[in-house]
Amino acid sequence: MSLLENINTPAALRHLSVDELEQVCSELRQYIIDVVTEIGGHFGSSLGATELSVALHHIYDTPKDKIVWDVGHQAYGHKVLTGRREALKTIRKPGGISGFPLRTESPYDTFAVGHAGTSISAALGFAAQRDVMGEDNKVIAVIGDGALTSGLALEGLNNSGAADKDVLVILNDNRMSISPNVGAISHYLTRIITDPMYNRVKDRITNDPLYKKIKKEAWDLTGKIPVVGDNLRRAVGGFEEGLKGMLVPGILFEELGFRYFGPINGNDIREVVQTLKNIRDLKGPVLLHVHTIKGKGAIPEEEEDPYSADSIKYHAISPPAPKSDKPDLPKYQTVFGEMMIELANHDSRVVGITAAMADGTSLDMFQKAHPDRFFDVGIAEQHAVTFAAGMALEGGRPVVGIYSTFLQRAYDQIIHDVALQSAPVVFCMDRAGFAGADGPTHHGNFDISYLMCVPNMVVSVPKDGDELRDFMYTAVQQVDSPFAIRYPRGTVNKPLAEREPEALKIGSWEQLETGADVAFLAVGTMVDNAIAAREKLAEDNISAEVINCRFVKPMDLEMLNDLAARHSVLITIEENTVEGGFGAAVARHLSDRMRSGQRVYTLGIPDRFFTHDSQDALRDEAGLSPDAIVTTAKRVLTEQPV
Repeated sequence: MSLLENINTPAALRHLSVDELEQVCSELRQYIIDVVTEIGGHFGSSLGATELSVALHHIYDTPKDKIVWDVGHQAYGHKVLTGRREALKTIRKPGGISGFPLRTESPYDTFAVGHAGTSISAALGFAAQRDVMGEDNKVIAVIGDGALTSGLALEGLNNSGAADKDVLVILNDNRMSISPNVGAISHYLTRIITDPMYNRVKDRITNDPLYKKIKKEAWDLTGKIPVVGDNLRRAVGGFEEGLKGMLVPGILFEELGFRYFGPINGNDIREVVQTLKNIRDLKGPVLLHVHTIKGKGAIPEEEEDPYSADSIKYHAISPPAPKSDKPDLPKYQTVFGEMMIELANHDSRVVGITAAMADGTSLDMFQKAHPDRFFDVGIAEQHAVTFAAGMALEGGRPVVGIYSTFLQRAYDQIIHDVALQSAPVVFCMDRAGFAGADGPTHHGNFDISYLMCVPNMVVSVPKDGDELRDFMYTAVQQVDSPFAIRYPRGTVNKPLAEREPEALKIGSWEQLETGADVAFLAVGTMVDNAIAAREKLAEDNISAEVINCRFVKPMDLEMLNDLAARHSVLITIEENTVEGGFGAAVARHLSDRMRSGQRVYTLGIPDRFFTHDSQDALRDEAGLSPDAIVTTAKRVLTEQPV
């Protein structure tokens, strides 16, 4: 008889035996596999965290006790166990549940999150407010080892250890983010897991009576030696710390103020449950190190290795693609990856930098072709940007491949470390505009606005794959300014031309269609929509001019002034927030130059957050589809000027 079918709240888990919990884990893992392989989604991390999800809700009184998940890739099992079993079939679909924890979706989702590294800081905040209010609930942060490389996570660890609040941090260590983890922390955690000496010697080193006796006698003896006694005591203390550092697991966390436990097998429900019972009521900051297998259950047991191709493959999968008669077109990400190789083949200064997103950005292609010029810095966007600034100022041509929404996390570094010094760093911003099923935490709807106000910054937006190649070529040729290129998720809109990339004049626009009644000043993905709207308007004898505003900073002021002189109505169109975006800059420039009756209308993403849906549906909802542009143009043209 199925147990999972009868679990509608975590309370149903709390009276089950460990044998029954083991069955729940098996059913839950298979259910996630069955659902996600059919509809798509992130699930490798959730499969690895199955036992952890079950054990947490079995031991703790949720939602009174707070579980704060990091990122949310590992929380699919949590969603199923908290009343969303059937709703999992709608995950990331229009009108369905979110792929990430969402406070408005469930009281069990304590913190909305889609970016890595937030859980420890948020959990400490929950714990501090709990103490202020005199309450007694437990607070648990669940963070992956990949997220632990982020600066925010390390700041949270540092403050949590010093604050001495009752908080449990569970380090869910599968030695992966999307790709295998990198860096000193990753190597440290791997050493803890793989070196059997650690678990054998910890208690002996710290608790053995003979060791304590020898330590006391040595301490007393050195104190009696005149003149050199204090120096000897310092030497003994230093030797002891060095010995512990070599042999005791988790010494880094102990030094930060945590009581460290582990590592334990996170895919053994008995061990996880017993350990959580043992540490549940401990006071102060505690860190439990749990080792799990990413993609467990979906990959063969012999492939349960964190560096296997399957562990990378099953981070997330896409739903089966619908059949199409359209020609196969490359993704923007593929065009970027191939162009990186081409640039590097001809210019030894070109290097590629990513923040744990080699696969997502297609910089993994560059890594294979030029491994000595590829740098994955882990989930550390701030470090990635300043690291790139250092390389650029020493004569390199660093290209930072990063999602638009993740680059937000390095805004101070963009201004202070790059733009202020005019360091010629190239920012290639993937997933600009609506990201689709990943939802509001991943929509790159703000980059034009947050970069246009930065002095010395060039901001460009290609209309197609060929122009992306041209922009990349242009960016690495110039050395005067940081250069940002934003492009969407998904396939390019037409086959690539068989030509070499061209250097574009920085700040130049391109007239694509002429027209007398209205001018569309379109940016990036909106160029095609503007052309489609122009064709629809022509059916009603309305003539629209279409301009490819490929540089949003600096703008082509000569062409803009000419357009303003020839048109009474100008409509800017961008897949970016209207607040502080390209349209706002156009309107500001023309504000003291406008003739009587002349109007500038800005189309963009309204000032709110958008949920998950298909990119086309979201553009339509935002008023950016061809039909919506037509409706706006007709309304503006028929309005009487104020």
